[in-house]
Amino acid sequence: MKKRPDYLTMLCAALAFTAVASLGWVAWGQAPQPDVPRAVAQQPGSGVRLTMCGNRRNSADKTCVVDGDTLWLNGENIRLKDFDTPEPQSAICGGEAEVALAKQASARLLELLNNNPWTIERFGLDSTSSKRRLATIRINGQDVGDVLIEEGLARRWPDGEEFWC
Repeated sequence: MKKRPDYLTMLCAALAFTAVASLGWVAWGQAPQPDVPRAVAQQPGSGVRLTMCGNRRNSADKTCVVDGDTLWLNGENIRLKDFDTPEPQSAICGGEAEVALAKQASARLLELLNNNPWTIERFGLDSTSSKRRLATIRINGQDVGDVLIEEGLARRWPDGEEFWC
């Protein structure tokens, strides 16, 4: 005698498969994304005018420069990749000279972004607890990090020497 399919078992299996597939889809959306660039053009005067962040609170429209290698753009925390600048909030290793250089690097990044057309390529997230978006900003095809390095305001990351220490 041929056994008839148990429709209740089939329904439960279909629901379980759908639930697992949905969880996987949600988890993929939450996971750090692969290093696939997304280029978005930004132009000075197109509504993006950057200032220094200072102690500004995080918000959905926060748009400002944190320091020479970090900024907020429309609520997105962005860490510029492949270079590093000194930290302006704390003299980690170089004392007041480090803080002064950090302020120069921050001011120069602000000047570059406010006075030139630029593009941004977004990549995955960094490994810090902040989960900042990694990105490259280019002006006339040149990485702003390379500009800051050439001007003595930054170092290559991760292999460059912290010359400000």
